[in-house]
Amino acid sequence: MFTKLSRRPLLAALSLAGLMALPLGAMAQSPIVIKFSHVVADQTPKGQAALKFKELAEKKLPGKVQVQVFPSSQLFGDGKEMEALLLGDVQMIAPSLSKFDRYTKKIQLFDLPFLFDDMAAVDRFQASAEGQGLLKSMTNRGLLGLAYWHNGMKQLSSDKDQLKRPEDVKGLKFRVQSSDVLEAQFRALDANPQKMAFSEVYQALQTGVVDGQENTWSNTYSQKFFEVQKTIAETNHGVIDYMVVTNAKWWEGLPADVRKGLSEAMVEATAHGNKIAADLNERDKGLIAKAGKAKIQQLSKEDLAAWRKTMEPVWKKFEGGIGRDLIDAALKSNK
Repeated sequence: MFTKLSRRPLLAALSLAGLMALPLGAMAQSPIVIKFSHVVADQTPKGQAALKFKELAEKKLPGKVQVQVFPSSQLFGDGKEMEALLLGDVQMIAPSLSKFDRYTKKIQLFDLPFLFDDMAAVDRFQASAEGQGLLKSMTNRGLLGLAYWHNGMKQLSSDKDQLKRPEDVKGLKFRVQSSDVLEAQFRALDANPQKMAFSEVYQALQTGVVDGQENTWSNTYSQKFFEVQKTIAETNHGVIDYMVVTNAKWWEGLPADVRKGLSEAMVEATAHGNKIAADLNERDKGLIAKAGKAKIQQLSKEDLAAWRKTMEPVWKKFEGGIGRDLIDAALKSNK
């Protein structure tokens, strides 16, 4: 019978013999698996950017990383993906900016109505020191932003024939994302905001549960909202964008060369996805006009000024949480 002391050298020898019997490839270091979960389809700008990130990351870091993209809520839906990231079940997600207000009130900035004149202004702000600072504003909550991905500027739609002035939406029900700012925006218009999941919007519009919604041209076309709305006003009153976020602790634990390669891949994937978003919105606006089902309402400078003035109180209401300095920095991006 072996004693504990006599068994140790034998076990060590057996372990070494087992390792030597393995093929050399099995002894090589396994790649770092990065699960990238998002809630939309592959063919969307976000979906295309995620796939481009996978392609570039694996090309820049051959054998070191393996990026697994899970689109269309295959792993986690809107309500669970942030928790999954913080628990380490996934390594990257790309939620709408409206989803971050429970982690920092500063990102409510992006929901303020009529803050940015166009997507070029959004780009300038996001590239600024203040915009880049927002990516790091949630590290104390375990989240690190890596990039901003575009969807586009928002337009307003309703099932009414007239949508030129704020009084045209008085009393109407509008679907909004789960955002206190967006809720306040419609209350300022004397309309009734209804928080609702994106997947439920078409049926809600079709059945009259809500009268209207706000969205980008590409979302309005791809989700067929234009088929169940009479009028789309070209307001460009807000922006729908996403933030690619990762678990801050996981990111800091990566080897420096891997972080560098992933950062480079993210920059290139962001440019790729944002170009697709711009092209898609332009194309889909034309397709909606061509379909002839919803009238595109053009607004004069006076019309837009009336919308701006009516929504002004929203800025004041959320200025304390966002910070006046941040709002001023965003306004400087308009040219």
